[in-house]
Amino acid sequence: MKNSIIETLKNNKKDFESSADLEPLIDKLKNRKVVMLGEASHGTHEYYQWRARISKRLLEEHGFDFVVVEGDWPPCYQLNRHIKNYEEAGNTLEILKEFKRWPSWMWANWEVKEFAEWLKGLNKDLAADKRKGFYGLDVYSLWESLDAIMEYLKKEDPVTLETAKEAMQCFEPHRDGEGDGQRYAMSTRMVPEGCRNEVCEMLVEIRNKAIGYNYDKENVFSTEQNALVAKNAEEYYRVMVQGGASTWNLRDQHMMDTLNNLLEFHGSDAKGIVWAHNTHIGDASYTDMADDGLYNIGELAREEYGKERVYLVGLGSYQGSVLAGSSWGTEVQEMHLPKAKENSWENFCHHAGEQFYVFSEDLKSNTKLENRIPHRAVGVVYNPAHERFGNYVPTVIPDRYDAFVFFDKSKGLNNIDIKSKENKVPETYPFGF
Repeated sequence: MKNSIIETLKNNKKDFESSADLEPLIDKLKNRKVVMLGEASHGTHEYYQWRARISKRLLEEHGFDFVVVEGDWPPCYQLNRHIKNYEEAGNTLEILKEFKRWPSWMWANWEVKEFAEWLKGLNKDLAADKRKGFYGLDVYSLWESLDAIMEYLKKEDPVTLETAKEAMQCFEPHRDGEGDGQRYAMSTRMVPEGCRNEVCEMLVEIRNKAIGYNYDKENVFSTEQNALVAKNAEEYYRVMVQGGASTWNLRDQHMMDTLNNLLEFHGSDAKGIVWAHNTHIGDASYTDMADDGLYNIGELAREEYGKERVYLVGLGSYQGSVLAGSSWGTEVQEMHLPKAKENSWENFCHHAGEQFYVFSEDLKSNTKLENRIPHRAVGVVYNPAHERFGNYVPTVIPDRYDAFVFFDKSKGLNNIDIKSKENKVPETYPFGF
């Protein structure tokens, strides 16, 4: 099996070194409504660098409207305001330091700074309604979204502010210093309904009144989105204590709802780019995730818009280094990324070339690839010594993705220390976007 798969890869791979070498891939992407660009870890330089290069081509040349990432809505929206050159938006580095919730390095890094500054430059000469956006997909920002709602309503709608205050009064006793919802989740063991009624009432009232908020269209949209995040985050943390598939599916459904909202906000012809982990963007129905009843945004998007309008691109590597934490909330480290295990997808790719992409349609001729193959997935918590036992997702590669981008050797992201006033600029910065 191994030699057959390696031979198929060698015969169909497209080696690349520069953005110009991406032309065949760009041709596949340019007319889609949704393009999803994955990553096998949240801490790899090459994934961020090349996702940005691909996204730059789509945004600048092919009418894509925004990038939405696996990050929290409030800090991503602040970065969006900065990128779109709103008057109140300030310094890029300082705005990236607003990504305070662990793992902050996912977005507070020099690779994102580079891309954000490129986007800011692109938007400078565009009309306000044509500027390219940067948004967050995730559901975790319960407190940040509630705080953002309160700030907006203080200025725009004192009546609805009273409804928001009721929701805040319910949540406030459970606020913790870490900025997550663990304490709130634990409180729902005693009161299963938690603050569900309060936050649902707030969302309904904001949606009903949003049509009258006409000062700043995008700020109105952001307030509605923050209300949706608060509602879904409350549910996420409430069901978290129950375990099972519910939290994963709730999170990815929220991601899909957010993507749909952004596409609707940007108009009927809108086109969007998603940056998220392979476990989210690669169609879960072709992995062992499906055995446990799990689905993801890649699968949902294919169902919503049709496979012909959605293009899923996985990214992975064979060896190198990666940024991650040894446990949740610990200091980020640059860790060794060992060689991928024998007979994994990354091992096959290693024997086929150093840096290439391959289209799934070109792999279909090999029936051995109809079987599930171990495919590496590294999370924000990582232990290289344990990798071979738990960091591989059995996957039917040609069906899970529409294309795959491979790096034989990769290195960790260039982190920005959000607690430091001064950050040393990496010697390799800028990264040539």
